[in-house]
Amino acid sequence: MPLPGQSHARSHALLLFQKLLNLRDSASPLTLVLDTLEQSGRPVLQEFIARAKVSRSKIIYISFATLRKPADADVFVRARGKSIDSLRSEIVSHYAAITKGAGGGAAGAAAGGAQQKVLLIVDSLSPPSSLFASHLPHLLSSLITGPSVSLVGLYHLDVPVVLPATFGEYEPHPLTVLSHLATAVLRVGSLYQAAKRREARNRSLPEPEWGLHEGREGVLVGLKEGNGSAAATAAGLVVEMEMRRRSGRSVGEKFVLIPSEKLGLGGASRLALLSDHPLFKDPVTDDGGAGEDGEEPESTFSLGLTEKQRRDREGIVLPYFDAQTDIGAGEGGRILYEMGREDDFDDEEDEI
Repeated sequence: MPLPGQSHARSHALLLFQKLLNLRDSASPLTLVLDTLEQSGRPVLQEFIARAKVSRSKIIYISFATLRKPADADVFVRARGKSIDSLRSEIVSHYAAITKGAGGGAAGAAAGGAQQKVLLIVDSLSPPSSLFASHLPHLLSSLITGPSVSLVGLYHLDVPVVLPATFGEYEPHPLTVLSHLATAVLRVGSLYQAAKRREARNRSLPEPEWGLHEGREGVLVGLKEGNGSAAATAAGLVVEMEMRRRSGRSVGEKFVLIPSEKLGLGGASRLALLSDHPLFKDPVTDDGGAGEDGEEPESTFSLGLTEKQRRDREGIVLPYFDAQTDIGAGEGGRILYEMGREDDFDDEEDEI
């Protein structure tokens, strides 16, 4: 059972993650989502889009790999084949109406003073990391023009980045730059794989590997129907959050995100701490090791005492038990020793 301080920190991390997903108080101007071939990060992007739609934020979807416009996106920008200046100008041109308030039009903005939030979604940061490797930080910083604009970008860790010939030998890798600039980093993983790794750690076994880390030749098979992990995939995915605060302190926690489409029509996405999930929750014992219903833990030998052993243990008189009683005259604490037949009495030790 977590301590009160730990429980407060966990609750604070959960509220902070919800604040990040809801784009409240400019929690993170630049959010980096890292995924792999084994677990896509698109459910996290869809969660940002769904929550932004509820809050009536303007959603601008910047496509490097998506062919069709998502249903909830307000603006769809095709970024393939465009220069960095033309791409930036096209995206910024859609910021014109962000000052419209809830009352509608410029009059509503003047009366309410509220600004409409803008959510920029980049479906893949791998192509711009190859095309604009040296100018990528300038492009991203120029798109975030104010506190009402938030950018969420998806980066595929398994996709190799081909750097241009003009890229300096001593320049940092684009992923290193993105990780440094991001105010929030979300690492997406498979719930099934995380549960299997935890099970191996509990048994002191080597953790299993999947995908590229498995080291097997052949075709890579991700999480799909029929590979034994479909049920766990439908149950949700693991999101590891690293939130950088303005004070420089970072907050890290792991969560389980269950997308709304996995819960049926009309359902809302569920978010919970990873440690609270049934696959990761530690068993709570109230009687010093016994599990539920008072059962003893499984073992090859008995951990309890029979009634006869318990009576015999209570009847044992501890050594020097009589010396613990105060017999007066300051003689309490003496060591009482009775010599046995095999003891060798030494006069010199008696004198000492």
